[in-house]
Formats: sequence, structure tokens, C-alpha cells
Amino acid sequence: MTLVQNFPFFSIMIAMLSGILSSVFTGKQARNVSILAIALTTAMSGAVLAYCLKAGESYTYMMGHFPAPWGNEIRVGVLEGLTALLFGIVMLLSVIGGMRHTFEDVEGGKINLFFIMIDLMLSSLLALIYTNDLFTAYVFVEINTIAGCGLIMIRQKGRNFEAAIRYMIMSQLGSGLFLIGLTLLYDVTGHLLMSPARAAVEQIEAAGTYEIPMLVILAVISVGLAIKSGLYPFHSWIPYTYGYATPTASAILSGLVSKGYIFLLIKIFYRVLGRENVIASRIVNVLFIFGLAGMIMGSVRAILEQDTRRMIAYSSVAQIGYIYLGIGLGTQAGMVAAIFHMFTHSATKALLFISAVGLYEVSGGKKDYLSLRGSGCRNPLAGVGFTVGALSMVGFPMLSGFISKLLFATTALESPHKMMPTIIGLAISTVLNAVYFLRLVITLYSKPSWTAGKIQGGELLEGESRRANHPLGAAICCFILLNLFLGLMSQPVVRAIAAGLAMFD
Repeated sequence: MTLVQNFPFFSIMIAMLSGILSSVFTGKQARNVSILAIALTTAMSGAVLAYCLKAGESYTYMMGHFPAPWGNEIRVGVLEGLTALLFGIVMLLSVIGGMRHTFEDVEGGKINLFFIMIDLMLSSLLALIYTNDLFTAYVFVEINTIAGCGLIMIRQKGRNFEAAIRYMIMSQLGSGLFLIGLTLLYDVTGHLLMSPARAAVEQIEAAGTYEIPMLVILAVISVGLAIKSGLYPFHSWIPYTYGYATPTASAILSGLVSKGYIFLLIKIFYRVLGRENVIASRIVNVLFIFGLAGMIMGSVRAILEQDTRRMIAYSSVAQIGYIYLGIGLGTQAGMVAAIFHMFTHSATKALLFISAVGLYEVSGGKKDYLSLRGSGCRNPLAGVGFTVGALSMVGFPMLSGFISKLLFATTALESPHKMMPTIIGLAISTVLNAVYFLRLVITLYSKPSWTAGKIQGGELLEGESRRANHPLGAAICCFILLNLFLGLMSQPVVRAIAAGLAMFD
């Protein structure tokens, strides 16, 4: 086994070790350790991706001295390496971009706790991507939940406590259903490793037994992870969670956490239950309907919001609907489109939240439409960053969102019964996206009215005179480049996703 093949395991251990070290360091020391850990694991993920692309096949990494089916395994392929690389880049830029506000919003004695949560979040996401063991996946789902809750309530404000409680209640409901599904699956198959469980499922299918229990297992696992990822109508916690956390936490929670659960669900569909069985059960039709509803209802709620943080959060409900729409199409091309949009949303939503910080800085800290008039002129780089993110979500050519919607539209042609609902849903959602995103973009470059200036008073001047936030500017520039890369260089990414899915079977 080469050194590179050890990198997935090393990455998870480095992230967990950095959390331990951060617990005994000061705030700035913990920040440096976390940034170093994220950068190092991201570089390792890039090396793993390059290795898998060259090898053309996935491999398993045995942890400990016990082989399958008793031991624990990591399984790595092109899709795992690509996902880990993108998640690492988004997390690194989110931490750097929101650095100043992290130190402003979090009490000095709790800064290291914030970065402990970041480290735990990183380790859990990497474990969900790489693990080949279902119980290990459940353990890190819970670690992810605890870390997410900690990131929300670290600001110690009333709204944050409410958001954390909402997040914890819904997350525990999803985790409970997921655990029930895993328990039933273990009872039926006798395995927790994905590959042996898949072999047992194939034997059960061939024998024609346990049809109802297997349908229940599929439904419970799907609903559990759908709740945790915020699929409509299980989305009520999202506006509070994303809207009131620190900028870094909002970018990570919206861009990465829900995608980790979706990635785990896709792995279970392919590696445990079998894609053909999932399609035959028609559970994909249910996901398709909820995804279609989320695309439209999330956009409608975003239009009604005046607080831009909650508007961006409701936009996430719509975009998660896109992902489940692709999964619900029930085709390989639909899954490729769903995963590509998962990458698109991770990069773009983090860009929107981080760019919005720069706009709030020059608007007296206010987040409503009226107060943000002209903020794109007062902070040009943040204005450009938000505009790029907004245009990407609408589907402007050359940006990643355009490629996502193009993939969904072309993929729908392979599903005659779902083609028209998909095309109509895409059209309606795109128009609604344009309404609330372009309305805000126009607001950013509109001349502040006399009323807005009077309302903000001295706060507007104070916001304008703040010292330059260079880490924020650097993060915005890198996010813009990432979005352009996904838009202009989409074909290599799409081919890598397709190759990675082929390795899932």
C-alpha cells in the first residue's frame, strides 16, 4: 500500500487531533491549528483524487487487524477524493473569510471552543465521505450534529439558542430515524460494513424474502437523512440556523453539512441497498416530488423575506430541492447532475454568505434591503462576490449554476414521465430565483435614499470607515474563481463524478 492510500485515514485523524490540541490552546493558537489542519487535509484529498484518477479504481483501507466483515474499513474512489477536496476548499475559505467576525462575535474565552467545533465538523465530514461502515457513519453523523449545534450557539444570544434548539430537535429526529433504519438493516443482513451488507441484500432479493422490511428500511433511512439535510417540508430549522450563526458557521452549515448527509444517502443507495432496488421501490418518486416542491416553495419564501440572511437561507431550501430532484429522476445522469449541483451549491452558498458579510460591514451591521442600498458601491469586492453568487444561483452562463440547470434539463429527457414536471419546475424556480436575487443585486448598486441614510445615521459612516478586511477579500476572490472553474471547466468535473459513481457499484 502506497503512502497516498493512507491519506484518508490520516486526514480524519489529523482533524480530530487538531480538535484535541485546540482545547488547550488560546484562541489565536487554536485558529492557526485549525487552518493548518484544514489546509493539510485538503492537500491530502487532492493527492488522493489524483491517485484514484490515475489508478482508475477504488480501494479499501482496513482499519485495525480484523478484515471484513468484522473489522472497520475506509473505501476511497474518485468521487470521495473529489468531494473531500471541494469540501476542504470551501471550509478553508469560509474560516478565512469570516475570521474577523469570528473574533468579534464570539467571546474571547470561547474562541478555542469555536475552532474545536470546526475541527470536529471537518473530521465528521471526512468520515462520512470515506467510511465504508454504517455504524461508523452513524457515530460521525452524531458528531456532526453536536459540532453544528455548537457552532450555532457559540454567539450566546437569544436567537442563537432558539436556532440551536430547533436544529437539535430536527437533527435528532433525523438521526433517530437513521439509527432505526440501520438497526433493522443489521437485523436483516447481519452486517454493518457496506459491501457485505450489499451482498446480503442481493441474496434477500434473489430469495424474495423480507420485501416489506427492506422497504421500511429504505424509507426510514431516506426520511432520516432527508430531515437532516433540510429537504422540504423538513426545512423549518434552516432559516434560523443559517440566519443567526456567525458568518463562518453559516457558510459551513449551509454549504457543507447538508451535503455530507446527502452524500451518505447516495452511498447507501449504491453500496448497500442497490440503485436498482431503490428505483424499483419507487422511493425516488417521493424524493422527486418533495424536491420539486422544495425548489418552488423555498424560492417563494425567499421572495417574502426582508432580512437578507433569511432570504439566502430559504434559497438553500430551494437548492437542496434541486439535488433531490436529480436523485429522484432515478437515472445515472440524474445522479451526476445532483452531485454536480451539490458541489455548485457548496461553493456558491458559501460565497453568498461570506460576501454578504462585507456588505453588512459597510451598512452599519444591518441586514435588511433598505439598509443595504448602495453597499455594493461602498464595498465593491463584496458586491461583485455577491453578484457572482446570485447570478450563479439564477443560472447565468459561464457560472456553475448554469451548468447545473443545463444538466438537470438534459437529464430530464431520459425520464419521459418526469420530463415535463422537471422542465416546468426548473423554469418556475429560475424565474423566482431571478426575482429575489436580482432584486437584491439591484438594491446593492442603487443610490441610498434619504430615508435609508437617516435611518442608519452615524452607523453608515462608521461602516464605511472600517479598516480593510483583507482575509475576507481574499476568500471572496478565491470563491469567485472556484465558481468560474466549475462553470468553465465543468466537463472534467462531470466526467470525474460519473467515473466515481461507476466505482460505487
